[in-house]
Amino acid sequence: MRVPVVHQQARRRRARYARLLWNGAEILVTLGVVLMLLVVHQLWWTNRQAREGAERKAQALEREWAGEEEGSASHGDGDGDGGSGADGGSGGPRDGSGAGSWRAPDSATSSSPNPRPRWTQAYAILTIPRLDLRVPVAEGISKGNVLNKGYVGHYPGTAQPGRAGNFALAGHRNTHGEPFRYINRLRRGDRIEVETRTAVYTYVVDRTLAQTSAGDGGVIREIPRSTVRAGYGYTDPGYYLTLTTCTPEYTSKYRLVVWGKLGSMRPR
Repeated sequence: MRVPVVHQQARRRRARYARLLWNGAEILVTLGVVLMLLVVHQLWWTNRQAREGAERKAQALEREWAGEEEGSASHGDGDGDGGSGADGGSGGPRDGSGAGSWRAPDSATSSSPNPRPRWTQAYAILTIPRLDLRVPVAEGISKGNVLNKGYVGHYPGTAQPGRAGNFALAGHRNTHGEPFRYINRLRRGDRIEVETRTAVYTYVVDRTLAQTSAGDGGVIREIPRSTVRAGYGYTDPGYYLTLTTCTPEYTSKYRLVVWGKLGSMRPR
């Protein structure tokens, strides 16, 4: 008995549809695996690489500074009275209560023994005890050469650590080490330390701006004050620290800002 041609055609069509469905499923599974690997790379591998690299750089800076101190001591440079120090001297406040209201000592306005950092050079270490964070600070906010290495970047044109004005920093909130992921947890009175080759500066968190425009350049001016959110910021000269990062998480639409004031300084 012969099978009708129409039945054979129907079977062939069903077979083609089955192959198409199978091939489509394979493509979707492959795409899903690729996307999953990309997510793992962005959220885990880049963080691991950046954090390890940033920690190595922080350790390298500490070794470099320790070597300079030993060399200085061997040449008899360590017999000073300790009353003044590079980049700040002894005229600064001893606690956070007077931060931003004191006059800069002469040594802070004269030529500094610290050379101006080169572009993308790591030259300081930022420590935030509440967040268990320790990360190098590099000159500039280049993604490829600074931020994506897990470093915190110093906005060019803003003040250097311990100097009058606004020492303004940027850092990733997600991926590439995400050093500023949890700065939204900082509260007034929290300490933030900035260590250079000559001194350790302690800033005290004072104010937070939870969200502002990505183009709000007022937050990193010499006297930081938002040009978007009225009433956020300062009106008087001082010794400020500004931390900026993206918000909400996993986006770059807005900026989160934390401000602090210089509380104390001690020579290394």
